[in-house]
Amino acid sequence: MATLLIIDTAGEKAMVGISQNKELLAMEQNEVANTHASFVQVAIEKVITKAQIKLSEIDAIVVTMGPGSYTGLRVGLASAKGIAYAISKPLIGLSTLTLLSNAAKSTHSYTEQGQNLQIFAMIDARRMEVFGAILNKQQQHILQEQSIVLDTQYLETLLVQGPVLCVGSGVEKTKALLQHPQLFFTERVYSLEDCMELANAKWDTQIFENIAYSSPSYLKDFYQKPV
Repeated sequence: MATLLIIDTAGEKAMVGISQNKELLAMEQNEVANTHASFVQVAIEKVITKAQIKLSEIDAIVVTMGPGSYTGLRVGLASAKGIAYAISKPLIGLSTLTLLSNAAKSTHSYTEQGQNLQIFAMIDARRMEVFGAILNKQQQHILQEQSIVLDTQYLETLLVQGPVLCVGSGVEKTKALLQHPQLFFTERVYSLEDCMELANAKWDTQIFENIAYSSPSYLKDFYQKPV
């Protein structure tokens, strides 16, 4: 059983926690999106103190790799890489879309639908665009992570293959496009417990990131409005 330091700064809410033996010992949260950079290091010190764990006792550093906030992803990965390198411990990367799909397992729509259910994990991007992936009930990818422009035809094409459960911050866009008896929605967000669950699965199979060369999953180029 591993002792893990978990860092998530991919979204509007940032989370930092310590888990040990698949139990969350301590956590800190920040809900002010543009202050994640100042939050992370302080939060790491706090959770280590609360959990009474030395930094050297951590077995791996866990970080969300995206997609998500451009700045937030850079902040989280830079912090995680720095600690992993400093204490010579492995780095575990998590997909925010896989985390959303995993979180959807606890919803009524998920449990009521059969094995052909498609889980459409989506993070709001600009206009009618989302960062999305589609997974099955075994959490295997039907459609790999990519930037997707939502429209009625796209959703109807998915529904030909079976029921669709939409989860994530792009749900409101999808609701506005189509109402269908086989199209389900949940605003469920992933938690630090979801991060812990998937991170432990990667620890068990020893799936680690390359500390030197790993980079965030932006899925599209960063756009900055001209000034």
